[in-house]
Amino acid sequence: MSTELKSHQLTMTVLMTPDMANFSGKVHGGAVLRLLDQVAYACASRYAGRYVVTLSVDQVMFRQPISVGELVTFLASVNYTGTSSMEIGVKVVAEDILERSVRHANSCFFTMVAVDDEGRPTPVPALQPTSSDEKRRHAAALLRRQLRQEMEQRHRELLASNPPAPE
Repeated sequence: MSTELKSHQLTMTVLMTPDMANFSGKVHGGAVLRLLDQVAYACASRYAGRYVVTLSVDQVMFRQPISVGELVTFLASVNYTGTSSMEIGVKVVAEDILERSVRHANSCFFTMVAVDDEGRPTPVPALQPTSSDEKRRHAAALLRRQLRQEMEQRHRELLASNPPAPE
């Protein structure tokens, strides 16, 4: 049996405990976001071999509520690499242990940046997608990157056309 791990993928499973519940008894979205950030960090830092920071989180999609007592598996993958940045896609699968059912509960995309000891961006290895799934994820990540750049440009234009009022 091979124990080789792909450095651009990571899987983590966590039991949802009562301290993660919101007022309705389901797992709080903030608890899920915290775990998502940890998984994205672990995936990106292992791939880069460096400390990384979160630049952005987008397309967070809470598809299904998660209940206390369920096992939740986070499937993370480096989908794209720039010079120092990486897009990490995370799929969240919830498992009801008693019903023996599994469902896609959440998905999102993190942009993580590798940094050196002084906190400056530092290069990461270029991702070489090989499988059809990896190539599909890479192509989709390129489109999301373009959309993020367009949104950032539009935001700058909006700020320029509406300067803050003087105090």
